[in-house]
Amino acid sequence: MKNKKKNISSFFQFSLLFIQPIFMTSNIAIARGALGNIPPISLAFSRWLLVFLIIFPFIYQSIFKKKKYFKEEFWKLTFLASTGYVGCGALPYISGLTTTVTNMSIIYALSPIFIVLLSAYIYKERLKIFQYSGVILSLFGVSFIIFKGNFNNFVNLNFTTGDLWIFGAAVSWSLFSIFLINWKSKFSIIERFTLMSFIGSIILAPFFIIEHLYFLPTTFDTIYLEFSLVAALFPGIIAFLMYTKLQQVVGASIAGLTVYLMPIYGSIYGMVLFSENLVHYHFYGALMVLLGIFLAKKKHK
Repeated sequence: MKNKKKNISSFFQFSLLFIQPIFMTSNIAIARGALGNIPPISLAFSRWLLVFLIIFPFIYQSIFKKKKYFKEEFWKLTFLASTGYVGCGALPYISGLTTTVTNMSIIYALSPIFIVLLSAYIYKERLKIFQYSGVILSLFGVSFIIFKGNFNNFVNLNFTTGDLWIFGAAVSWSLFSIFLINWKSKFSIIERFTLMSFIGSIILAPFFIIEHLYFLPTTFDTIYLEFSLVAALFPGIIAFLMYTKLQQVVGASIAGLTVYLMPIYGSIYGMVLFSENLVHYHFYGALMVLLGIFLAKKKHK
């Protein structure tokens, strides 16, 4: 009976590693579809404000019962909101204005490496040799996809200011992932998620106003509402709650490997939604990523 429960738990954990990035990667499709229709900070601000407005009415009573803890955890919640919701919410959208999807993918795929290194340095969370091998193999698989199986594409890669924005997003996501799992909270997962969404939207509000008045005005039409709602539901509520749960069951370093699956799922979204083609390097790269995640997830004694 214990073995059966253990097998079910392992299957759930392994499945979650592959399901969560489906929703997280939908943010790429949303960003591409919104390009030219909704300014980047406007979309990020509206996304997290909607997340808060959707969830808060259902759990406000439980949050108010714990309001005495809010002051105690305020700065931690603010840091997590800044890194996970502002940094990873707005920076990729801004990056997409001045750089390519290829550059964004390879730089953002560095975040699992940052998570492993920072976890080892800050919290002494170390992976075994097979798990480190899995990290490297997954990174190689991602690179194989991004550079289309051709080393010349790596040599000729050009960097822009947009690359700095996405690099900041990768570091931001890494910091969020590490401290999210290591900072204990009196609030439940859904309560903390809601509070961080509220704080994140407050931080983004002045930047949204500046963007609207001086750079890219937002047209508050049906398209704006549709994209904001989809961004709030799929890469917002579903993806972030699943990622938080994933961290609880496998740890920050292993959960961070889900980022490696984003170029694979991104290619699928591109094929289905934007008529892009899947070719041989997608499959070879995907195989390396899947094998790498298997090795990294496996616990060797």
